[in-house]
Amino acid sequence: MVIGVVKDYHFASLKQKIKPQLFTIDPSVSLGQFLIRIQPNNTAATVAAVEKIYKNLDPWHPFAYHFVEEDNERSYEPEDKWRQIIGYAAILTIFISGIGLFGLTLLSIGRRTKEIGVRKVLGASVWQISGLVAKKFVGLVLISFLLAIPAAWYAASRWLDNFPYRIPMSGWIFVLGSLLTLVIALLTISIQAIKAAHINPARSLRAE
Repeated sequence: MVIGVVKDYHFASLKQKIKPQLFTIDPSVSLGQFLIRIQPNNTAATVAAVEKIYKNLDPWHPFAYHFVEEDNERSYEPEDKWRQIIGYAAILTIFISGIGLFGLTLLSIGRRTKEIGVRKVLGASVWQISGLVAKKFVGLVLISFLLAIPAAWYAASRWLDNFPYRIPMSGWIFVLGSLLTLVIALLTISIQAIKAAHINPARSLRAE
């Protein structure tokens, strides 16, 4: 006799399609597994009580138990490890790229010291000079976006293919990441650009 039917739900890993599941209290069906919901604040005592009842009912088989929450966590251990690896790699990459961009900005400003002094004497503002220095590097950053976004889109799509039920790819994630990267690049460039724009023009024009 069927008592009721419930909607499909994920009782296994999200990497697997939803399969049929049967819940029964028929003693003639030997499935050997019980699903019990317990209060999390008294786990040890509850498990001990369940074990005592189990041994009274079936002393011929050993008592073994596991938590569904822990099973779910083990199902996604590879994804969690990859998340950590990619996160640390991203932070390290941004740090190294920031140092390289900082060095390139210093080199560019050093080569254009007299130009900056002349422009300032002719009335160029701090922001105009800063924009002049930053324009070249912002272009390089935008070119890097054209290369990185398709590669990231492809890698994310391939990873999502491991899941039968997947979310659609959204472009705003890549736009947000690109804007964040651009802000970091602009901050790195602007520090030296603004500093160079405030140098006394007389010192800039005397520079060799």
